[in-house]
Amino acid sequence: MNRDATGLAGARHLSFDTLGSTNAEALARARAGERGPLWITARRQDAGRGRRGNAWVSPPGNLYATLLLTEPSPPAAAPQLAFVAALALYDALLFFGPMLLPIMSLKWPNDLLIGRSKIAGILIESENSPNFSIAVGIGVNCVTHPADTAFPASDLSEIGLRVTPKRLLVVLSATFGARLRQWQRGDGFAGIRADWLKRAAGLGEPIRVRLPERELSGRFAGLDEAGRLQVEQPDGIVSVTAGEVFGIGA
Repeated sequence: MNRDATGLAGARHLSFDTLGSTNAEALARARAGERGPLWITARRQDAGRGRRGNAWVSPPGNLYATLLLTEPSPPAAAPQLAFVAALALYDALLFFGPMLLPIMSLKWPNDLLIGRSKIAGILIESENSPNFSIAVGIGVNCVTHPADTAFPASDLSEIGLRVTPKRLLVVLSATFGARLRQWQRGDGFAGIRADWLKRAAGLGEPIRVRLPERELSGRFAGLDEAGRLQVEQPDGIVSVTAGEVFGIGA
């Protein structure tokens, strides 16, 4: 483990060669009384995970990072951090590759796409004791990506963008700080929501969503004021709090 003495945009930074999961490490430290902001990174993970317990393939060369935040907002507003993080990552990648602007988009609720392929994912988890803490996990495919995934995947090198995890993290820490200030502990979510929708993948297009108990199809009509996915069907709008978008477009 190496402790970064300078920090990242006002946050401390702990880097590891190997971890089971940067989110798990962050939550364990939160339970032990650690307070954020604290970035935790690993060169590789051997027990990485995505949303709904999905495994996250984590070979060296990609970015595996978690930002631990302590009492960042009232608990009810904390899920909004998925949108804050997505915008921060979008901003950071645009810094390195302005040519990504016409092809990069955000997929509800936690993925970043280039074209129609997933390039990055975000996982939000919480810990309530001794303080309310949030672990914002971010994985970016810099040089490799998994094959045979349910939703197509890609990586930055495949599209000709060479960015090391270390350089990406430095910029991401700055853009994340800026988006947190815009968010204002939840009071500024209207602006975050508007900015996210400007970058949304498939807005106005047919969409398929996998829910815990069924699948839902309709038209992606936007987000409500709480960030819930709005799916338009012939008999009205269905609001989705948790699910997985696995189909965009016709």
